[in-house]
Amino acid sequence: VEGRKYYGLHRVLPVKLKPPEQYIPNEENMDLVTTYKQDYNPYPVCRVDPVRPRENRHPCKERMESLATYKADYVPWNQPKRELIKPDQSYRPATAKFDYRTTHQDDFPFRGLVTTVSCKPPYQQKTCSLPLEDLTNYRLNYVAHPVEKRIPMEVSKFKPCDIPFDGLTTHKEAFRGLLGEPAKSLKPNPKISSCDSPFSNTTEFREKYQVWPIPHLYSRPPVVYMPPDEKMDLLTTAQAHYIYHKGAPAKCCRPVRQPKKSGRFEASTTNRDDFKQWPTAKQDPIKPVAQLDLPKDPTDYLTTTKTYFVPHPPIVTKSCKPFIPPARCQVPLIGETTYNISYTPKELVKCLASYPEPPGYTFDAVDAFGHRVYRPVSHLDQLGSRKNSCLSTERPDGPNQRELAVTV
Repeated sequence: VEGRKYYGLHRVLPVKLKPPEQYIPNEENMDLVTTYKQDYNPYPVCRVDPVRPRENRHPCKERMESLATYKADYVPWNQPKRELIKPDQSYRPATAKFDYRTTHQDDFPFRGLVTTVSCKPPYQQKTCSLPLEDLTNYRLNYVAHPVEKRIPMEVSKFKPCDIPFDGLTTHKEAFRGLLGEPAKSLKPNPKISSCDSPFSNTTEFREKYQVWPIPHLYSRPPVVYMPPDEKMDLLTTAQAHYIYHKGAPAKCCRPVRQPKKSGRFEASTTNRDDFKQWPTAKQDPIKPVAQLDLPKDPTDYLTTTKTYFVPHPPIVTKSCKPFIPPARCQVPLIGETTYNISYTPKELVKCLASYPEPPGYTFDAVDAFGHRVYRPVSHLDQLGSRKNSCLSTERPDGPNQRELAVTV
């Protein structure tokens, strides 16, 4: 009812369609030549021979030897299997009970506390009635000299210059503009066309690609809405078919179970009967025996320094040294130092220990600590090395090359 009240009927008008423009065919023929056909011309192509080898119709009947080069060249050596080096498992744990006492407990037993007597002498405060002598060597030997009066330096007054400022700079004086010819324009003169006809706004695309004729769309006239004369039934399917029946709820037909009443409830189970709790007593904690007798008097928390060294009020001494103002020297500081005058740069030399074989030295032997000992190269060593090099170049592949080098 509310929908009919707020949403009324409106008049629906048909949609007006725009009539398409009439197609006018072009009498000229379309040039179907493309850029690809003009620029990419066909070339004569020869047939390529196949790369696949010819089929061998006469196969070999002999059996192929499938032994690889690796299997033929690398033959395993006939060596016996090496036995594993394992220690003999001769250890057997002892059957006797383990003694948990250590060597320290056996050798150093506890013998009780030892009472010691303090050998420190008793402290007796000594008070002196004589006054403190405050004379020092500085006060006795220092002689105060009279200080001369400092004469202040007169400052000269600023005198402005009477010549007026010209406002010229080095650039204005030295760099003067020279007169020259003006730059000529290299722009070409525009050509004025003598054609008075207006510019054509038609293109090749507009002339050859015309709009296709669109057929007139058939529009079906809408059906006129006729309101029903009958009254609208607002009942739903559930309201029409599923009627609520007025009845009482269903009663339970199951018989009521009455509990058995007995004298005593049996609460024993198989777990309680088989696994009974063992009678255990609470074990006392193992506490160590105290080996130190602590005093019963409370601790005063006083140290020897707090007890005997009493702080005294400090005595403020007055300085008798006259005030000397800092001297200011007008001479400029000399920037030269002894390092700048006497230092001569030296060439950096690389350490010989950084070379695998130091130049100018030959390997001699290895000492007891594993250090490689080198000695300077002599004239005889150089002659011997030249002989070895000559022999090695004459017979590089000889079987006794190593023996020859050792004998030389």
